[in-house]
Amino acid sequence: QVQLVESGGGLVQAGGSLRLSCVASVRTFSFYAMAWFRHAPGKKREFVSGIDSSDGNTYYADSVKGRFTISRDNAKKTLSLQMNSLKPEDTAVYYCAARYGGPWSQNRWDYAYWGQGTQVTVSS
Repeated sequence: QVQLVESGGGLVQAGGSLRLSCVASVRTFSFYAMAWFRHAPGKKREFVSGIDSSDGNTYYADSVKGRFTISRDNAKKTLSLQMNSLKPEDTAVYYCAARYGGPWSQNRWDYAYWGQGTQVTVSS
């Protein structure tokens, strides 16, 4: 089975940066499209960013475009999210998600595998 383990969350002041990582225990990481979602209290889980399995195409929610960068290292079976210029509204639990084959998707129901989440808190 696929297991995803996130790390890198924490407390940071507005304007600061954090880098999240997600390590996958899977035979062929490159076969999986990957994404980051986040879930803030009182809100629905929302798509943050996605990256294709094959050509590495990326996509970002408008709320993070220009501030966040998603990347993957298939050799290390690792997904990353570099978050710069953080804002208090970025505060949430961040989850990585994996989808076998196919492109990234904004729909959470397209992802069969999820990590346990890592808390990101941005103070004003």
